[in-house]
Amino acid sequence: MITEHPMSQQERRTVSSLALLYSFRMLGLFMVLPLLALYAEGLEGVSPTAIGLALGIYGLSQALLQIPLGWLSDRIGRKPVIIGGLLVFALGSGLAAMADDIYGIIAGRALQGAGAIASTVMALAADLTRNEQRTKAMAVIGMSIGMSFALALILGPVLATAGGLSLVFWFTSVLALGGILIVVALVPTPPRGMQHDEVGLRGALLARSLANTHLLRLNFGVFCLHFVLMACFLVVPQLLRDVAGLGRDSHWQVYLPALVLSLLGMVPLMILAERKGRLREVFLVAITLVVGALGLMASTPAPLAIYLGLWVFFIGFNYLEATLPSLVSKAVFPGGKGTALGVFSTCQFLGAFAGGAAGGWLLQTGGQSALFAACVALGGLWWMLSLPGFASVNLAASAPARD
Repeated sequence: MITEHPMSQQERRTVSSLALLYSFRMLGLFMVLPLLALYAEGLEGVSPTAIGLALGIYGLSQALLQIPLGWLSDRIGRKPVIIGGLLVFALGSGLAAMADDIYGIIAGRALQGAGAIASTVMALAADLTRNEQRTKAMAVIGMSIGMSFALALILGPVLATAGGLSLVFWFTSVLALGGILIVVALVPTPPRGMQHDEVGLRGALLARSLANTHLLRLNFGVFCLHFVLMACFLVVPQLLRDVAGLGRDSHWQVYLPALVLSLLGMVPLMILAERKGRLREVFLVAITLVVGALGLMASTPAPLAIYLGLWVFFIGFNYLEATLPSLVSKAVFPGGKGTALGVFSTCQFLGAFAGGAAGGWLLQTGGQSALFAACVALGGLWWMLSLPGFASVNLAASAPARD
């Protein structure tokens, strides 16, 4: 019970400050999603492929560096790695803000992603919380990511209206510097060299994690989910402008109600999954909602179809985004949670990169129909692969914990 094991004052300070730090960083990464496809159109060298690469390139540098930087933090300490990563993120944001062509933005976004501190922040949270509080701490930080995503879709267009892409990137740089102040002034310093089974990838367990068929399904699932997310934001801003007739400074007026109403739409899904024991069915329904929303937006060029499609998409996306990490934790073998989640998050970042890069290429070579068709096909494949994937979750969830 939460009342029986409340967080200490230091734990509350740790969790709140790290959640704020994480939200600052993710806000900076997400704010360009609803903007780049529209505001980059006048830049030198621009093309759908280049815009897609600019959107997704951060995922590649994140995927390549998050695990090595996590290992480095085991050796030299969490705070130096986090501060260094935030400085790199701020430099990347500044580079993108000063860019006068699409290639400068691509370079800046790649440098943003190179400040890959996600696993290190989670490890620091584990260092500074007791075992019985750790799940709660990770949940709070995870909630901050979802809130950052929602806020970014609203704040990004508002800032861009005032000062274009450059203001958005400069604001992102300021957020990164603010994150450094949070680390220095608010976050306690833990002892060096601490390791926890629930965070951080361990090389000795990597092969076992990759051989687990259910974990592979979940890894493929998060890859698909973020592929589709990045690909969608190559076309949705254009649909809102060209089909719905909305100026780019008004797009937040669509994203805000779609996101708020999607939270309400998630409630019956969560009740069915958690209270009625319909996890398998609800999970498949959520994938169906994502795929169906894509099909609706692709097949019906009408404003109402776009608005409805966005609402349905965000219901499915938000439910899956919240559920997938939980399923990984339930399905993993004893002692392998950190390794499994490390592989999982790497697949998530690779999905973001692939969705941007491949989505941009598809948009350039085959148009919006080709991009939507690829996303629908990928979602359908994920749905089919998920059919046999819940027996191991139920077994793992009922097995005694041996952490």
